[in-house]
Amino acid sequence: MTAVPVALRRRAEIVAADAASGPLVDTHGRVHRDLRVSLTDRCSLRCTYCMPEQGNEWLARTSILTLDEIEEIARVAAAAGVRTFRLTGGEPLLRRDIVDVVARLAAIEGPAGPVEIAMTTNGIRLPEVLDDLVAAGLSRLNISIDTIRRQRFADLTRRDRLPEVLEGIAAAAASPLRPLKLNAVAMRGVNDDELVDLVQFAVDSGAQMRFIEQMPLDAGHTWDRAQMVTREEILAALSERWRLTPVPGRGGAPAEKWLLDDTAHEVGVIASVTAPFCGDCDRLRLTADGQIRNCLFSMAEYDLIPVLRAGASVVSDGAPIDRAGAIDAVLRASVRGKLPGHAINDPAFLQPQRGMNAIGG
Repeated sequence: MTAVPVALRRRAEIVAADAASGPLVDTHGRVHRDLRVSLTDRCSLRCTYCMPEQGNEWLARTSILTLDEIEEIARVAAAAGVRTFRLTGGEPLLRRDIVDVVARLAAIEGPAGPVEIAMTTNGIRLPEVLDDLVAAGLSRLNISIDTIRRQRFADLTRRDRLPEVLEGIAAAAASPLRPLKLNAVAMRGVNDDELVDLVQFAVDSGAQMRFIEQMPLDAGHTWDRAQMVTREEILAALSERWRLTPVPGRGGAPAEKWLLDDTAHEVGVIASVTAPFCGDCDRLRLTADGQIRNCLFSMAEYDLIPVLRAGASVVSDGAPIDRAGAIDAVLRASVRGKLPGHAINDPAFLQPQRGMNAIGG
């Protein structure tokens, strides 16, 4: 059997007594119940704020986690109290085994019962796979759409595929998946004149629109704070059309929500830059190549590959360490290393080397 690297062995020894014995609580008291699982770093679009059109350095296919490996990690995470698994990318629907991924994860039960499976997608393949995804156990769906103007969409994504995205949204609207959420990154001079139109489109589709402040997560590191449309600007624009009433009880959710007039329709804003919600963050992230990240902006990653590909069990000083215990050890090490916040507004802030497509949303 293969020996475990020293750093991993030490992490396993530190938490061996606590493995699978309690929730994932960091040193700031935050309980982690959400794992974002990136299935691939590849995407069918090339959004300007996410990745270059050409010259992308893709993860080697041999480094991408297999379905068995994803399920193994998910079962350990669920045993430690993770209740929601959100499948992301890149574009998760590019995984040929996406229906099997959903089915295998949806069958997992944790201490609180069955887990919930959510997905964030650009919607392009939804019409052909949505029925199978629902049957497999998909619970919730977020679809990214930054504009409903075809030429603008083509310019922004470098692909003329808006009709396919709209077909995907229509398929989702006709499905039983609720709440259906549409995500848009608000950008100055790009789509900031379309905020009201996007909300109305979401309302007409039976969906909730959520605007996201643009974050420094592009692969080209070209983020410019001046191009970001702030939370206050978004709310001011929407207030010209609707009366906004705050929805209480946000908890650990990333989006603040408001009711539109006296209806049940809602709009959300994820203000990671101007109104960080780090104090209530309950999320971890698993990259497509097996790294655990405790924050979108973390400079550290915790490698699960030595455990996953070391054989039936791993060995420390001649004694076997249970694989589940070793995975649990890595999860807990990541949680313990989580900082109080992402420090975007600190002058010393450094953007992560990975772009959003490689981290997972």
